[in-house]
Amino acid sequence: MEPVTAYIGIGSNVGDRFAWLQRAVDHLAQLPCTAVRGVSRVYMTEPFGDPDQERYFNAVAAVETALDPADLRAHCKAIEHDLGRPDRYRRWSPRTIDLDILLYGDLCAESDLLVIPHSEMHHRKFVLVPLLDLANPIHPRLHRSIAELLKSCDDNSVPVRLVEQLKIGRI
Repeated sequence: MEPVTAYIGIGSNVGDRFAWLQRAVDHLAQLPCTAVRGVSRVYMTEPFGDPDQERYFNAVAAVETALDPADLRAHCKAIEHDLGRPDRYRRWSPRTIDLDILLYGDLCAESDLLVIPHSEMHHRKFVLVPLLDLANPIHPRLHRSIAELLKSCDDNSVPVRLVEQLKIGRI
């Protein structure tokens, strides 16, 4: 399979949130047929859904991968599991780590397990802002750039950029 660029949203709101994000990036860098090509700045954001929890740290990683979308998703779920996220959890509950495939090249796909592009990404500043740190791709389903989607986003949150930066290739 020819390599494609995929963007993966990374979030944490439990414990040392920055360390969880860094560990996730380190794990992504170890995936077969995959290289981390960039990581956004880290942003602190309000929790989505249930407001009675810690604020999230969010980032986006750009990966070049020859894994197909289902295999990439399976690897992301394995990373979540390795980093302490339970297999079953309440939606929008606190978590050590959350990995979501946001975009996979210009692919549009939908199954019971995977929706690409991520179905809610255009409604969430905590995804759009860090993604713009890396690139301004066209959303393959909505046919608008990420910058355009951010301008029309109805999310009223204000992502706060942190000083700390994630590193690529620490392992």
